[in-house]
Amino acid sequence: MLRRNFIKLSSTVLAATLYSRITYATAGGVQLVNDPDEVWAMADGDWFMLKRRGNEFSDKGITIEIRSNSNSKGVYIQSPTADLKGVRLVWQYQTKQYGKVLGDHWERSYGDLGWKAPDADTKNPWYVMLHDDKQTAGFGVKTGCNTICWWGIKSDTIELTLDTQSGGEGVKLGNRKLHGADIVTTISRVGENAFATTTRFCKMMCERPRLPKQPVYGINDWYFAYGNNSQKFINDFTKAMSEFAASGNKPFSVIDDGWEQADDFSKHNEKFEDMAKMAGEIKVMGMRPGLWTRPLIARLDTPKSRLAPAIKNRDDVKSPILDPSIQENIEQIKHNISLYRQWGYEMVKHDFSSWDIFGRWGMQMGKDLTQPGWHFADQTKTNAEIILNMYRAIRESAGNMYLIGCNTMSHLSAGLFELNRIGDDTSGKEWERTRKMGVNTLAYRLPQNNTFYAADGDCVGITKDVAWNRTKQWLQLVAQSGSPLFISADPSFLNAEHKVAIRKAFAEAAKPQPVGEPLDWMETNQPTKWKLDGKVVTFDWS
Repeated sequence: MLRRNFIKLSSTVLAATLYSRITYATAGGVQLVNDPDEVWAMADGDWFMLKRRGNEFSDKGITIEIRSNSNSKGVYIQSPTADLKGVRLVWQYQTKQYGKVLGDHWERSYGDLGWKAPDADTKNPWYVMLHDDKQTAGFGVKTGCNTICWWGIKSDTIELTLDTQSGGEGVKLGNRKLHGADIVTTISRVGENAFATTTRFCKMMCERPRLPKQPVYGINDWYFAYGNNSQKFINDFTKAMSEFAASGNKPFSVIDDGWEQADDFSKHNEKFEDMAKMAGEIKVMGMRPGLWTRPLIARLDTPKSRLAPAIKNRDDVKSPILDPSIQENIEQIKHNISLYRQWGYEMVKHDFSSWDIFGRWGMQMGKDLTQPGWHFADQTKTNAEIILNMYRAIRESAGNMYLIGCNTMSHLSAGLFELNRIGDDTSGKEWERTRKMGVNTLAYRLPQNNTFYAADGDCVGITKDVAWNRTKQWLQLVAQSGSPLFISADPSFLNAEHKVAIRKAFAEAAKPQPVGEPLDWMETNQPTKWKLDGKVVTFDWS
């Protein structure tokens, strides 16, 4: 493995200037990040710099080892005595020439993604793309990592922070060595634009995605029922929408929130007669049954010893939260997921886990991911490890059911769930919310579609409250984007024009398509010009 100037892999002198300090190349043309210039650790409330010796950095009993792998740099962490809150790797690197930076989000996005000017105070979760009008560079960590990671872009450094907390306090690793993350990097190839580079980089970060066998499409009742559903309601809705099903690939009918007992997701409420019977009725109508659930809600009679520690703004005596670090709680979650499979459901949408764990939405995870000063029952595991353990348990219990993560950590969902909700809620009542959340979400997270998972940009709500001339454009974009399509349509509102559009959208979404590309995504964060199935389509979101 030879260190050499990056100019040998690039067609421009500029690329050599940008990368000479931070990357080297293998003989096979794979870019690897150099060992960092500095490594810092946080314990006892303060950051302190570790001393370097070869590929190890250590001080105060904490040791960070950097290992070179075939296509990544592994970060291995030891802290046998100190409660470790985080590790930070720093590379000396002039970033002033980069005019635009694109980061990701912790879980769902919130209408706020886009190519932006570098900002030293911005945390870029999981990966970051840098663009200089000629080439695009990517810095990230592989999916499924055991820490929660983000990148910082400053004028003279690039920094990677690995959050090792358990809850809001430092993890107690004891004598074990934690494989914190694997770092990968890339630069655009000749003739490759920023969207293609970002998509290829997502493939590098997730080497083994778990994807649906066929394109996923169908219906969901939330954006016109908003929880006011019942077994008869779902039957009528499914029957009304079944006429639009495309041949050869059956659509899903997903029952959203409203079916369950308030504190027990293994039981239905009085509005539903029999959940297994409900699944069978959906199948008879030519659709595949799906079900929404919230795995971390505890029964009201759950012992306090099994409940998560109190967090400001999250806690509600009517909705206690299970501590996911306790194995008994994991077994309860596994029981419920297995039960849905026994009932005959073919897809489960599990929701709220990031909020239930951290007490914050992704857009609120600024200075800290969660409220400081609390920890799980098991403080020997990082937040990422605890989350991964729960996600893997859900995966194991689901068997051959499809899983949709919603409000789940994106980088920890990849490779485990066939689908993931990539943005905050759209709406069946407010067009502005759909425009903000839906369009922005698809534009900047479609590179993750079929590379991390099938990327669900959320439902198309077709209701009387939103003008059809707006909704039909959102419907077209999702249906032709190559991502999953779910329609939340009020059957009593549908006229002949709506029905023609839905039938066409279902036919498009039911077949494999190229992933849509936002062509003006560097000029506006709600792109209007898209490449869909090889054609340029212009939308008017105003």
